Amino acid sequence: MTATPPLSSFSRVHFVEVDEHSIGQRMDNFLFRYFNKVPKTHVYKIIRKGEVRVNKKRVKAEYKLQLGDVIRIPPVNMQLKSSPTPKASLLEFISRQIIFENDDVLVINKPGGLAVHGGSGVAMGLIECARAMYPDQKFLELVHRLDRDTSGCILLAKKRTVLTFLHQQLRRHESKKTYTALLCGEWAARSAHAREYKERKVDLPLLKNTLKSGERIVRVDNAGKASTSFFRPLSVFNGYTLADVRIVTGRTHQIRVHAQALGLPVAGDEKYGSFACNQRLHKLQGLKRLFLHAREIRVKLPGEEQVRIFEAPLSDDLEAVRTQLHQASANK
Repeated sequence: MTATPPLSSFSRVHFVEVDEHSIGQRMDNFLFRYFNKVPKTHVYKIIRKGEVRVNKKRVKAEYKLQLGDVIRIPPVNMQLKSSPTPKASLLEFISRQIIFENDDVLVINKPGGLAVHGGSGVAMGLIECARAMYPDQKFLELVHRLDRDTSGCILLAKKRTVLTFLHQQLRRHESKKTYTALLCGEWAARSAHAREYKERKVDLPLLKNTLKSGERIVRVDNAGKASTSFFRPLSVFNGYTLADVRIVTGRTHQIRVHAQALGLPVAGDEKYGSFACNQRLHKLQGLKRLFLHAREIRVKLPGEEQVRIFEAPLSDDLEAVRTQLHQASANK
């Protein structure tokens, strides 16, 4: 990986007219994409100093762009940050994980272990790979996020209007997201005679803290944000529970912390989970990562009346663990 030299096109003043792809975007976010190799601190500096202007007027970082705005972009005379190029093998693998695509959205079955975007020690993520796969796509943004260790359905918007449309559904809780999780521990049966298992609602506020190291820690706290999850057991094995988890809100680490609060932490969770359970699963079933998978998302796309259902199958490693647990339970 070699450092990217300063681009000559950044050494002079530019004027860019806002098109339909950038309507409603914040000024700072627009510049982050335009100067994708320039430190964010420098971007904020040129905005603060008034070097960036819209229609010949100074603007703030939070200014929302409008169709036809003319942006004055100043020269950037500095060494640009290096920009790693995704390996062809990674792009080929991700291309095989595409679940759905049209002119508005791209739906991908994100592999576990891949961050959704680069930053904080992560060279690149899914969005950087997607942009490398679609170099002629003027606009491509994440609609929502998944933890790095979580696999499954994730949506990317190809138009700003589509991004806004889908964000409105998320804010109104009109879209529905369901995860599959393997929990450490057995779900209590509703009846001692009939093995019936009742869905449980977890309605606990979550507070996010960031440590000096940059690590994010979330805990149940009345000072936190309202968070709601519904856990529905699918199968109960010897010492484990496979469950569907439907989330109403989408807080950081929500399912993992709510599962911990239930006393049934997610298998493979090194931050909120059970060390003993994780070691046992690694030794007996070969589980090497978090068993949390965004199985399904239901949304309406622009111009459509029917709700779309996008589903992502379990990856081979998680499916192998599930099969082994099922077989071991059946043999008892």
